[in-house]
Amino acid sequence: MKKLFLSLATILMAATSLTATAQGDAAAGEGKVAVCAACHGANGNSQLGSNPKLAGQGERYTLKQLRDIKSGIRVVPLMTGLLDNMDDQDLMDIAAFYATQEITLQGADPELVPLGEQIYRSGISDLGVAACSACHSPTGSGVAQAGFPALGGQHAEYIAKQMRDFRSGARDNDGDAAPMRIVSERLTDAEIEALASYVSGLN
Repeated sequence: MKKLFLSLATILMAATSLTATAQGDAAAGEGKVAVCAACHGANGNSQLGSNPKLAGQGERYTLKQLRDIKSGIRVVPLMTGLLDNMDDQDLMDIAAFYATQEITLQGADPELVPLGEQIYRSGISDLGVAACSACHSPTGSGVAQAGFPALGGQHAEYIAKQMRDFRSGARDNDGDAAPMRIVSERLTDAEIEALASYVSGLN
């Protein structure tokens, strides 16, 4: 229980290192996402499991990712150079636009639901893995003001890839407290797959 409490505290502390709340213009953003549509869909609901859905994502979280990708803190090869000619207001407007869109739900694999739900809602106390719902909400809608991303409806393939990247260190832009790296390094591939499948159908 002590390990679980410490892990949860560490995750919650990460919120203090996130950027300030975005102040974008969603209407202006709609005219700036044409380059994004090829991979993420016209309204932010990508059709490919490897590309994240941006629809309905918290404005603060999306803005942080865009800033990190532009600066090179987060490396996404397919986005290399795409944001170079955009200023911070452009990024804020894009984040604001996607926050107003509605995400489409995926379908979780019924066989993976029990394990995925257990980890998402209760964590793994013996390993000090906090419940995912503590930061991403019981419904998977995230905590937009704190910058914790929504997960419900996201592609399972994308979620699993990001968790493996956090586990390996290939992705490390989760803040100084490293909440996602801490959680992911304690999960097996099977647990990651179950968790990713479960959240894809969560609403």
